[in-house]
Amino acid sequence: MQHPPKNRQIILDTETTGLKPQDGHRIIEIGCVEMLNRRLTGETFHVYLNPGRKIDPGAIAVHGISNEFLQDKPSFQAIAEDFLAFVTGSELVIHNAPFDVGFLDHELSLLAGSRQRIADCCRVFDTLIFALQKHPGQRNSLDALCKRYGVDNSRRDVHGALLDAQILAEVYLLMTGGQFSWLDNHGLWQAKTATEPAQANTKNRPPLKIITCTAQEQDEHEQRLQAILKEAGHCLWQP
Repeated sequence: MQHPPKNRQIILDTETTGLKPQDGHRIIEIGCVEMLNRRLTGETFHVYLNPGRKIDPGAIAVHGISNEFLQDKPSFQAIAEDFLAFVTGSELVIHNAPFDVGFLDHELSLLAGSRQRIADCCRVFDTLIFALQKHPGQRNSLDALCKRYGVDNSRRDVHGALLDAQILAEVYLLMTGGQFSWLDNHGLWQAKTATEPAQANTKNRPPLKIITCTAQEQDEHEQRLQAILKEAGHCLWQP
C-alpha cells in the first residue's frame, strides 16, 4: 500500500446549516485544497451536501446557500469514503479548527457502524490559534488576516468552502513562511541539488546583455522589500 507523503497538507473549510452539531446541524459544503512541500498542486475536493434538514436563516445570510439548491445534492454518507481517502494521512490546515472538526466528527458518527474521528486519520493545524499567538490583541478573522497579509479576498462576498480554503492557503503560506512561500507557489524558487550537472563552459558565450532598471522600478522594489520586512520581521534581500 502506498503511504501519503508526510509533507502533504490539506487546507479545509466547511459550510453548515447552523452553529452547533449538538443541535442537529449538518455540513452542507466541504472545500479542500491540496499542498505538497508548501506548493499548491491544483488538486481539490469540493462537494455540496443535502443535510436532510432546513438551513437556519442566519446561516444562509453568511454563505448564501439555499435549501432548494441542495435538494439534489448527495448526502455526507454518499461521499464519506471519497472524502476520507482524500484527507487521510495529511495535515489539515483549518481556521478555527474545533468548529469544522466538530462538524466532521459529528457527520462521521452518524455513519452506520462508524467510530472514526478526524484525529484518527489526520493531524490538524489551527491557523486561528497560530494567528492569535503571532498577532496577540489583534483581529484574526480570515478577512482581517487577508488585509494584514495583502491577500485579495474581493471575491468573498459570501462565505464559500472552496473559495475560503483557497484564500486560507495563501494566508497560511504568508503567515508561516513569508517571502519563501510566495516564491514556492509561483514556481520561482528552485533549490539546486548536489546531483545537478555542472554548468557548461561559458568562455565562448557572448557577453550578457545588462538591462538596468528605471528609478521608478528601483523605488517600487525598495517599497516591496520594506513591506516584506514589516510583515515577516526579516527579508532575505535586505542587509
